[in-house]
Amino acid sequence: MSSDQLLNRAFELDSADPLAHWRDRFVIDDPDLSYLDGNSLGMLPRSTVHRIHEVMNDEWGLGLIRSWQKWLNLPLVVGNELAPLLGADDGEVVVHDSTSINLHQLLHAAVRLRPGRTAIAVDAYEFPTDRYAVEAVAREHGLDVISPPAGQRLDEIPLDECAVIVRSLIDYRTAEIADLVGFTLRAHEAGALVIWDLSHAVGAIELDLHAADVDMAIGCTYKYLNGGPGAPAFSYVRSNLISDIDQPIRGWFGQDDQFAMDSAWSPKPGIGRLMIGTPSILALEAARCGIELSSEAGMPAIAAKGRALTDFAHECCDELRLDSVSPRDAYIRGSHIAIRHSDAKEITQRLERDYSVIADYRDPDLIRLGCSPLTTRYGDVARATIHLASMVRQ
Repeated sequence: MSSDQLLNRAFELDSADPLAHWRDRFVIDDPDLSYLDGNSLGMLPRSTVHRIHEVMNDEWGLGLIRSWQKWLNLPLVVGNELAPLLGADDGEVVVHDSTSINLHQLLHAAVRLRPGRTAIAVDAYEFPTDRYAVEAVAREHGLDVISPPAGQRLDEIPLDECAVIVRSLIDYRTAEIADLVGFTLRAHEAGALVIWDLSHAVGAIELDLHAADVDMAIGCTYKYLNGGPGAPAFSYVRSNLISDIDQPIRGWFGQDDQFAMDSAWSPKPGIGRLMIGTPSILALEAARCGIELSSEAGMPAIAAKGRALTDFAHECCDELRLDSVSPRDAYIRGSHIAIRHSDAKEITQRLERDYSVIADYRDPDLIRLGCSPLTTRYGDVARATIHLASMVRQ
């Protein structure tokens, strides 16, 4: 199939796309830009612009300190709004702080729930934040860090000594989806807990944490949920574990009666005990707008388009002889694909400079094409791969 044929095929797919109109709900400054980095930072929803203006003018500007009456529980309110996208219930999710802080919290809590265990497990190629957090918490508790040897995976190593395993549901490099149900069950059979990192999964694929019996999870809201740069992350804890959580990072927003200033520490009942200090209200409201869009569009439709976009990306790779290292089965692949080339970094830079295509580079040799279902067009994928192939052949 020629480049023109691929572009015609993309045009047909865009014309028939039932989610195409959702792109109009976002700020699009340059309609000719092919933005394929929503897996790192999602686009700006138009509703966010309106909502932040409203909060700044009406709630902050006019309401002043009185607006805290509605702001105090916003992390829990937004958590409940996010919960259905995770397959969770009200009271199991709180949106607060950063992914790193939330992971540190849950790691400390999980280790304390499994006294006598000697290790924490994490893949040596896991996302840096996850590895750094595991190393730090293991050191503080005098535990070992277990990682699979080269050529193996977490699925293949014994977990009997582990207190907790940290694992990304979707590999940030290749987009491969781990076996959420199977691995969680295996960990439980070994007596361990699992903290799943859902940063590349939430807003991209359908999730059912209850069905998978997931213990704990964390994730960010600025990728496929379009929450904005530095948007707050979320924490999930299964309902029957929440009361056992010993909050390791204490702040007054996690206190049961936070305005009883001289009282001893007594954590909030429920997931609110994970709250720490004063939340960023503007950031929470921005994240809320992105969550609302995904909820309105519906995760079944979003996930279906993500599979279709990445299937088409692989079709383009095959026709243009590009080397994708992402899984071919769309049901074990997230919403990006990774193309391998020795000059990946330079190619990624040239795509933006010469062809108005924004992609993403990851060491040592991967070009990631993020396919955000609410904003990415099939034409974006076709143009990116065609230009990429033209550089590879030079």
